[in-house]
Amino acid sequence: MAAAPRFLKNSPSSPRDQSADDRKHPVDETLPPLKMFTSGLQHVAAMYAGVVAPPMIVGPAVGLTPTETAFLMGASLFTAGIATLLQTIGFWKVGARLPFVNGVSFAGVTPMVAIGKAQSPENALPIIFGAVMVAGVLGFILAPYFCKLVRFFPPVVTGTVITLIGVSLLPVAFNWSQGGNSTASDYGSMKYIGMAALTFAIVLLLRKVLRGFLQQIAILLGLVAGTLIAIPFGMTNFDPIKDADLIGFPTPFHFGAPQFEIAAIISMCIVMLVCMTESTADMLALGRIVDRPADEKTIEGGLRADTLGTAISPLFNGFACSAFAQNIGLVAMTKVRSRFVVATGGGILILLGLCPVLASVIALVPLPVLGGAGIVLFGSVAASGIQTLASAALDKGENALIVAAAVGVGLIPIAAPTFYHAFPKDMLVILDSGISTGCVVAIVLNLVFNHLGNKGGGAGEAGEGTEPGESTVEGGGLVVHQPAQSAGEQAPAAAH
Repeated sequence: MAAAPRFLKNSPSSPRDQSADDRKHPVDETLPPLKMFTSGLQHVAAMYAGVVAPPMIVGPAVGLTPTETAFLMGASLFTAGIATLLQTIGFWKVGARLPFVNGVSFAGVTPMVAIGKAQSPENALPIIFGAVMVAGVLGFILAPYFCKLVRFFPPVVTGTVITLIGVSLLPVAFNWSQGGNSTASDYGSMKYIGMAALTFAIVLLLRKVLRGFLQQIAILLGLVAGTLIAIPFGMTNFDPIKDADLIGFPTPFHFGAPQFEIAAIISMCIVMLVCMTESTADMLALGRIVDRPADEKTIEGGLRADTLGTAISPLFNGFACSAFAQNIGLVAMTKVRSRFVVATGGGILILLGLCPVLASVIALVPLPVLGGAGIVLFGSVAASGIQTLASAALDKGENALIVAAAVGVGLIPIAAPTFYHAFPKDMLVILDSGISTGCVVAIVLNLVFNHLGNKGGGAGEAGEGTEPGESTVEGGGLVVHQPAQSAGEQAPAAAH
């Protein structure tokens, strides 16, 4: 009997000598269960404050009680988990299949608060949810085309919008720092402002002295420390956690069936475009960091996951979803590139959403404590926008004028809240959102000055202000200046 043939050294059948193409990319690798869980939990810790902050703002703004606001926070955790699974695992042509975390976007907060102010308390959330659903469906339809229009959203536009997002949210933090209730007799008292200042200082100190994972969750640790300090002063309300169930499901349409109003829909569609722009930029950044560049197909799948997650979120009382840039920084810092780690984080988010008592823990945090941490959190968003503008070649063409006009218009609702009081009520939903108006102005002026009649593309083209061989990617809270030869280098992380 002939001897069995041996594997030749260079034989393609030899398991030892498989080519690099046959090996699994780090993005597609699975890790040991314990490391998978702990790494996924780290992603949740890095994004937790960013996920619960929008419902904490919108809830009181539309007249929800602390218990109802806690329910809204749980719903946001649940829907963020679903959106993250859509991105990391995906199906069909949905999902970037990168270690990409999704959650509630800050871009929608100011417009949703404006909608809430324009509607009665019982109709506010149903109208918001209806607008978010339509915006998500529209975004899903536009995804294959939007990924081809990235050049119309260069740093001069996205940097302006991100800056306005942060600046528009800062007044919320200031209100929290004063106690949150402007009609209360002790509103703005030294007790409240002192607690906010102490929390502010604690967060800054923690960011300075901590390193690695602990530095990533400095805001969360600051909230815990501030809450513990506030207990002896009687500033902590334990009612939400007493009333919360251990296990619960985000009841579909808990706050009523969605309602559809054209002004609210237009406002949230603008927000959806902003979210898609942020996510596109973040996918480009993440693709370079994990050494799997995001091509047009990847971006299209990622945008489909974003928008599909947004469309189904209102079913479970959630809001618009987009990328969380601080988690991209976490991937760069830890070098853990597996998308299944982030998928595990998505599963943890879903479990948190199914446990109302855990979601309500954050409701224990006194508003002044939230205000102090919020100044850092929202200020980080504005700083990220400024960092993006630094790459926008403001010394070329009319880019400085674009920023000046868009920021000026966007600041009107903040600096002069009654400026549009004589306008029709339906228009106020859009005009009272500096993010929406500033975004429209930036896009239109960029088209006029940098595209129309400019065959070669003007100074406003994407990637402006970069050196050859270098890419500049801007996103919600993250700017990566990534040399072509150093894709694995660490990227900065900031609050989304």
